[in-house]
Amino acid sequence: MTTLENPRRSIPELRAELRAAQKSGAGVPAYTRWINRRLARAVAPVAAAWGIGPNTITFLSAALSVAGVAVLVVAPAGLSAGIAAAILLASGYVLDSADGQVARLTRSAGPAGEWLDHVIDAFRTPLIHTGVAIAYYVHRPEDAWVMVVALAYALLSSGQFMSQILAEQLSVRHGRSMAETSGRVKSLVLIPTDPGTLCWAFALWATPVFAPVYALLLAANLVHAGASLRRKHRRLT
Repeated sequence: MTTLENPRRSIPELRAELRAAQKSGAGVPAYTRWINRRLARAVAPVAAAWGIGPNTITFLSAALSVAGVAVLVVAPAGLSAGIAAAILLASGYVLDSADGQVARLTRSAGPAGEWLDHVIDAFRTPLIHTGVAIAYYVHRPEDAWVMVVALAYALLSSGQFMSQILAEQLSVRHGRSMAETSGRVKSLVLIPTDPGTLCWAFALWATPVFAPVYALLLAANLVHAGASLRRKHRRLT
């Protein structure tokens, strides 16, 4: 019997079940590991108890992310726009982690839901960076170099996402191990590559600090992507 068919299961019971079925934190950046997943664990039992399915959570996640990008493009580049965008993007990221947990609680996990989640993720991050490029073109055309950084970031995020998904599929097919090392130090080192870090960086949108911070995040992700691509290729060889 699924959770949706069993309204007598309380939110505390659902939370207890979820705590017993968490993913490994190996290789997961700090914000995602210790903040975003915990927030998702708070959201998922409530959604399941209220009869909200995982696909609905996925679409809500996408809608929040699109709204965050729209704020950057449409609203004047002020403090309130940056904070609103950061909150919307971070909230979308919470729901992005919650949809799989709702699927587990409602016994509705399956390939179609996983496919939908990955497809939306494949659009989400490049959309954020494309939105930055458009927003700078509209509000700060004199800073053309940030547009170049944003487009490079979009390209990198697409390639890195494809690398991760394809490596997982090929490792299963060919019996290769893609296991990542764990540890707090690694999670802390990976903070610049954390999607949550990117989301909250937009709180600096109205300040002169945003552009250099954004460029530094790209540089850190380039270094990480190079090491990650080399490691995956070596393990698949």
